[in-house]
Amino acid sequence: MNIPNTTTLPCQVGIIRHDWTVEQVGQIYHMPLLELVYMAATVHRLYHDPQEIQICTLLSVKTGGCPEDCAYCSQAARYHTPVQAHKLLDIDTVLAYAQQAKANGSTRFCMGAAWRQVRNNRDFDKIIEMVKAITAMGMEVCCTLGMLTAQQAERLSQAGLYAYNHNLDTSQSYYDHIVTTHTYQDRLQTIENVRKAKISVCSGGIIGMGESHEDRISLLHTLATLPEHPESVPVNALVPIEGTPLANQPRVSVWDMVRMIATARILMPRAMVRLSAGRINMTEPEQALCFMAGANSIFAGDKLLTTPNPEIDADKALFQHLNLKPRPAFKQTR
Repeated sequence: MNIPNTTTLPCQVGIIRHDWTVEQVGQIYHMPLLELVYMAATVHRLYHDPQEIQICTLLSVKTGGCPEDCAYCSQAARYHTPVQAHKLLDIDTVLAYAQQAKANGSTRFCMGAAWRQVRNNRDFDKIIEMVKAITAMGMEVCCTLGMLTAQQAERLSQAGLYAYNHNLDTSQSYYDHIVTTHTYQDRLQTIENVRKAKISVCSGGIIGMGESHEDRISLLHTLATLPEHPESVPVNALVPIEGTPLANQPRVSVWDMVRMIATARILMPRAMVRLSAGRINMTEPEQALCFMAGANSIFAGDKLLTTPNPEIDADKALFQHLNLKPRPAFKQTR
């Protein structure tokens, strides 16, 4: 497939590469939208079944009280938000949620804890037991627990953890506008620790936080030039939360979501591109356009940690209307 009106990009897309320049990423990102979607859809079909969508469930196993200052987050202790803090859920409660998620078609179960970083204590021991038990149920288990050391990542790997989520959120140059309690390099180090432990990497970003198009291009460039592409790339639209610094941000345009998804699909052909936060505000046709542009995963359930999400019945109707089928667990990309 030829890329129109360029001289610096390769004449063929769909190849796996890690040497993209910022300029090349920008050329793709700024293509006419329908041409961009067509190209992304073509790449998508080289590596994925376009009728197959992975259904994931995300549960907050420890909510609120986080010492970080992420400007978008309802769980930061320093902000006055509607979220009620609770301690780590007990193992039986989490397993019951996982069983229900599996019954509703989810093949990946992600557990989130509002920690700055993992500590070697009894709570981490409980997480390890949860990972073992849910893995034994035949589900891909993902965790998002904050920063990890290499030793902690290795322990999660030995417990059977399939994936670890650690989003870069935005570009390195815009990062200080969103978070000041840890650095961009801290994020990259955790991703490296996860990769060395042979755990699948889940890392993406959030749009609608006041960043520029150049920041979005820079984020995608960082992800696409990692030594190995993330196996999973969540694309989130900001859900403004009362009490946070970003509470008054306007809703992200669906066209911006489609542009991000399509560009991510072209840059990282094998990745699962996840249509994540913000889906509650999308119509069925808008979600269908995101799937056409290369998204092949959603989060199911009425909440994503603490933000609202479409109900299960709505997603079942969406799948029926679009003739989509759930992707099985542990399926490898061709």
